[in-house]
Amino acid sequence: MKTPQDIIIQPIVSEKSYDGMSADLAHPKYQFRVAEYANKAQIKEAIEKIFKVTVTKVNTTSVVSKPKRRGVFQGYTPSWKKAVITLKEGDKIDFFEGIA
Repeated sequence: MKTPQDIIIQPIVSEKSYDGMSADLAHPKYQFRVAEYANKAQIKEAIEKIFKVTVTKVNTTSVVSKPKRRGVFQGYTPSWKKAVITLKEGDKIDFFEGIA
């Protein structure tokens, strides 16, 4: 069985993700890079165990690879899976506090 740390790979820290984390929103949204094999139930359970919050909704999307080129060398970026987590009203993840 996989541990929660195997499912949640890293948080996504960008300007767009900060808009969803805003303190004035009733239901904050956080974005994470997750394992490609993980389903919504596994992601929800992992977030609740790691951060001790209540997850109300999990949206996932697969980010497809894009062609890249550096000089004459060509290749592709790796594909990965992203999860957008919506928390219960009043909950927040303290890990993201103070980053902005």
